[in-house]
Amino acid sequence: MFIFVKSYLMNIIVGNKLKKLRMSKNWSQEQVADFLHISQSTYARIERGDGSSWANYIRKICELYKITAVDIFEEDDERIEKKPQEIEEKLGDSIKDLKKIVKSLKKKNDNK
Repeated sequence: MFIFVKSYLMNIIVGNKLKKLRMSKNWSQEQVADFLHISQSTYARIERGDGSSWANYIRKICELYKITAVDIFEEDDERIEKKPQEIEEKLGDSIKDLKKIVKSLKKKNDNK
C-alpha cells in the first residue's frame, strides 16, 4: 500500500510539473498531446496525475521542453499543488485501510 501512495504522489508531482511547463510556453494540452502522438484526454489524465503513463513519454517530453528527466522530478517551491486533504479524499478507502493495518500492527506489537 505504501508503494501505491508513493507512486500516486509521484504522478501528482510529475503531472503538476508538466502542467507548469506547458503553461509557461502558452501551449494547449492538445498541442502537447499532438507532439507526443497521444489524445488530448490521455494527456489531460497525465497532468491530473491519473496513472504513470507519463513514463512512456519521458524522452519526448524532455525533448519538447529541452530539459532533463531530473528536471521533471525536481519539486518547485510550491510543492504539490493539491492540499493533503484533497489527496486523502481521492485515495479514500485505500488510506483508511492502510491506517487500519498500521493500527492493527501497532496493537500486535504492543501486545508482544
